[in-house]
Amino acid sequence: MADQDTGSGLRDLLGLRDRAAWLFLIILEATIVLYMVRNFSESRLVAAIAALVLLAAAGVVVLVVPVDPLPWPASVYVAASGPLATTLTSFDVEHGSSRQVWTAFASSYLLAVLVLRGRLGAAWLGVAGIGVVIAVVGVVAGPRSGVVVGSIVPVATVAGVSLFAAIMRPTQRSLRLLREEATMRAAAEAGMAAQNGERNRQLARLDAVVRPILERIADGDELTVGEREQCRLLEAELRDGLRAPQLVTDQLSSAARGARSRGVEVVLLDDGGFAGVPRGVRRQVIEAATRELDAANEGSVTVRVLPVGRRILATVLAMASDQDRRLEIDAAGVVTVST
Repeated sequence: MADQDTGSGLRDLLGLRDRAAWLFLIILEATIVLYMVRNFSESRLVAAIAALVLLAAAGVVVLVVPVDPLPWPASVYVAASGPLATTLTSFDVEHGSSRQVWTAFASSYLLAVLVLRGRLGAAWLGVAGIGVVIAVVGVVAGPRSGVVVGSIVPVATVAGVSLFAAIMRPTQRSLRLLREEATMRAAAEAGMAAQNGERNRQLARLDAVVRPILERIADGDELTVGEREQCRLLEAELRDGLRAPQLVTDQLSSAARGARSRGVEVVLLDDGGFAGVPRGVRRQVIEAATRELDAANEGSVTVRVLPVGRRILATVLAMASDQDRRLEIDAAGVVTVST
């Protein structure tokens, strides 16, 4: 958890994401090049170029990989790039050991960024590797002031960034908690907005459908046979809205109302299988159910959306005195008819 806080929290605090991250990458690469080109006059050309490419590639890896903390393969490469580049530019000494300082400088910035990416241990292993290489060079070529400076530079840089990360850790935790609270609050507000929208839609539909007949009843007028039949159909439609809200569309409701007026028993059931289903597949279910309701003149028609995870998405069972038909619609929208 600490590594995760250090990686993602510091990147957020320092703005090392999106465009700012690319700007930081350009600055880091420019800094590496400015330090490493000094080796061209003191080291073998091939070794100097190889060291420059090695550190430049490590600079891209340490910033471009989006996962926090930085994955271990990338972390190992970045941590090892400093000691390897120092080795390439430090041996075969011809003009003193000043080149050790330039490579150590460039490597120290990479290891400091590695701390920001949540890999403190790997960064300090890189520091230790650079120190070992410089110490070996010092033993082989003799003690020089550059050996001491080259050893101190990465230690001081990584130590400073590590101290900064430790100091900022409480702020990182607070930032993470605030982000989680904001996400939860946004989800709760979105849920409430969806509930309010659905409630308003149902109220508007109820007002448009039921108000006229309720006003007649409230006035004390005696209802005709047709109006009583209308009340029966309205009651069935309201029940559909409660038991199968995802099936209630103008098309299917009209077909169900027509079938009920012809004496057909209509049952709509929704067990939630439409969750995550493409809109086109849902439309196919509605159209298949509508065709069966329009064709029914007797018996019963049961339309059911099955629970989530079933192979069959929905079924339509039409029962009549002469023949029973069963339609099965799978998640791909394929309709299978059996009699």
